[in-house]
Amino acid sequence: MRKFQEGATMQVAVIVRDMEAALRRHWDQCRIGPWDIYTFAPGKVQNYIYRGKPANHTCLIAVAWSGDTQLELIQPLTGYSIYDEHLERHGEGLHHIKLYYSDCQKAIAGYAKRGYPVIQCGRFDEDEHYYLETEKDFGYIVELGNAGHIRSAERRYPPAEAGGGV
Repeated sequence: MRKFQEGATMQVAVIVRDMEAALRRHWDQCRIGPWDIYTFAPGKVQNYIYRGKPANHTCLIAVAWSGDTQLELIQPLTGYSIYDEHLERHGEGLHHIKLYYSDCQKAIAGYAKRGYPVIQCGRFDEDEHYYLETEKDFGYIVELGNAGHIRSAERRYPPAEAGGGV
């Protein structure tokens, strides 16, 4: 279990159109991985909210660690979310950085006072995530999270038999 300091950058995330191609590219060209892959969908993600309403989108999420920083790839699948907004406005690329806070509600209140409300959020097992409306000032979205424990991945890339096991 990794330990983070309050406010530390713990994740950098990229939006992709084709998860399999992105995984293959990162692994083959840079040996980034192995990747743990999850499907986020209503029912799997609790308190799933997009711009103040219940979220109806699904997406693929792949994560790999490099030291204490996690790289995340996100591919929107169905519905509509801030990930689709990003693809429409910018195409593939940097979407957000995630900052660690043990008390996300306290951090959210502080950011809201500075003019950065939550635009999308949810909880996957014990892991909370809150995306803030920061793009206009930062050029990317800031996400707040608590680094909570999550279940085992649905699958891994590359598969263990291809040299991706740990």
